Amino acid sequence: MALENDTMKLKGDHKIPRRQLIRHLYGFIRPEIWKFLLAMLLIAANVALDIVLPLLVSKTTDVLTGLTPSSGTQVLLAIVSFTVGYFILAVSNQVLRAAETLLLQHTGQKIIYNLRMRVFTHIENMSQHQFTEMPVGSLVTRVASYTSSMSELFTTTLVQMLRNILTIVGVLIIMIILSPVLAGFLSIIIVVLFIASMIFNRYISGAFAKERGYLSDLNTFLSENLSGMKITQIFNQEKRKENQFNEKNNAYYHSRIKLMLGFGIYRPFVSFLYFGAIALTFYVGLRIELSGGLIVGFYLYLSRFFNPIQELADQLNSLQKAKTASERLFNLLEVKPEVLDKPTARDIDHFEGKIEFKNVWFAYNKEEWILRDVSFVIDPKTTVAFVGPTGSGKTTILSLIVRNYEIQKGQILIDDIDIKDITITSLRRAVGQMLQDVFLFSGTIKTNICLHDETFTDEQIKEACEYVNADKFINKLPKQYEEEVIERGENFSQGQRQLLSFARTVLHQPQILILDEATANIDTETEVLIQESLEKMKSIGTMLVVAHRLSTIQKCDQIFVLQEGVIIERGNHQALLKQKGFYYKLYQLQFEDN
Repeated sequence: MALENDTMKLKGDHKIPRRQLIRHLYGFIRPEIWKFLLAMLLIAANVALDIVLPLLVSKTTDVLTGLTPSSGTQVLLAIVSFTVGYFILAVSNQVLRAAETLLLQHTGQKIIYNLRMRVFTHIENMSQHQFTEMPVGSLVTRVASYTSSMSELFTTTLVQMLRNILTIVGVLIIMIILSPVLAGFLSIIIVVLFIASMIFNRYISGAFAKERGYLSDLNTFLSENLSGMKITQIFNQEKRKENQFNEKNNAYYHSRIKLMLGFGIYRPFVSFLYFGAIALTFYVGLRIELSGGLIVGFYLYLSRFFNPIQELADQLNSLQKAKTASERLFNLLEVKPEVLDKPTARDIDHFEGKIEFKNVWFAYNKEEWILRDVSFVIDPKTTVAFVGPTGSGKTTILSLIVRNYEIQKGQILIDDIDIKDITITSLRRAVGQMLQDVFLFSGTIKTNICLHDETFTDEQIKEACEYVNADKFINKLPKQYEEEVIERGENFSQGQRQLLSFARTVLHQPQILILDEATANIDTETEVLIQESLEKMKSIGTMLVVAHRLSTIQKCDQIFVLQEGVIIERGNHQALLKQKGFYYKLYQLQFEDN
């Protein structure tokens, strides 16, 4: 049940209660709370000045109306006093608004910076199993798009909502004080307006949740299919993919149309009520014989009342975006990484390289065992190979050693220490992994080997490349170690990428080496270079090899043969051939032509 719940959270389908959502948000606001409170005070002062301005105009209108041309100096004095007073209030109002905007922008961006870092760090700590539950496109959407929606929440939406709510309340109070009778008539329109706003909010909330979900699906589809475009073109699947994209694009399009329909009805309706309120103000004001100044004041206050209502519609739009975005972000953050350091875990500076599996059971999915009661010991600085059919558990064993996954039963030890008692950082620092599918980052050959670690000198990088024979092709490149590497290293061959992977591993000086099909799909010339490199690398430390080509593992100190998650044979190459068991059959199949 907990696993299903985590899956729902990773996909963003888990609803978070509003109170819990606010508690999550407050956790990020708390370090900047005093800046927020100061900004709130500035907003309150700004709103107070904004409400006073129409009152000043109203009083001045009454004063000027009561004066005659013969008043002379009194008229001039009244006009000058009004002008100076209005100018001072207006300038003070804008100064407060500028100060509040700068403060909130700085504070809001700091909050979003911390949130974005927290999300990225959390993703880095997630296990390989958890990554399979969440498509890359969805993760990109959460880190980039959803944090942008949250940025708008902290820097604009919350502030404007507070400003508008304070303005609405303040205007209502002033209108009641000025004329309770006229305010009573206008309350009918105000009640209708609030009912319409509640209905609109309920509608727009559901529409936005769907729109965000469709956008995430669209981004996921794009990310996956752009990465796999080569396969799509090889198998002429463009039309089918186009139809699939059209379905997702169409769903997103219709969700946007529903949103626009809601706003398209709500906004004109509010405008209609606004003009109705103006007409009612003039009609009732004249009937109950209000002064010209009061009628002008009511007219100005109506714009200050309805404009915030109109703005609240847009802010509800942004608020719903931010609510959906925060829900999906906090869904992700609530999923605890499956592989974590124990509080008592310790750093190990150096390993001798002894590895032991004690009765290990492992399944990616519950009770679907990939490894069944596996036990073995690997002595330090020896070379060991794992062979067997596809799906027998060879790669799984290598993944468990570096804690990409947690075992369900048994124990894995390195130098007689349970790997759960070793910090993940020091464990993975000691293990160099060279996989079949080499990943190179955009940058240069140098940055891909040292991984932007400036503690490595150029000389050390070159020595590592010479050690694994990578220098032979690097020195032929125009820019050599500064040669550009495009995304995933697509401008290099499979063999060249593998040699760079070897150099990267050797440079970081691990005590345990893992090779998972590292020589597969490589041309003969490059394979010779790689085999020479492997012979040298055996002296570095304990080496674990997974290979389908038995020719590459004949010199290993020990070979484990797996079938359906169980070690069925073990020994060196010659001993296994003498047993004439499963390994002997594999050997015959590969070398029967000879």
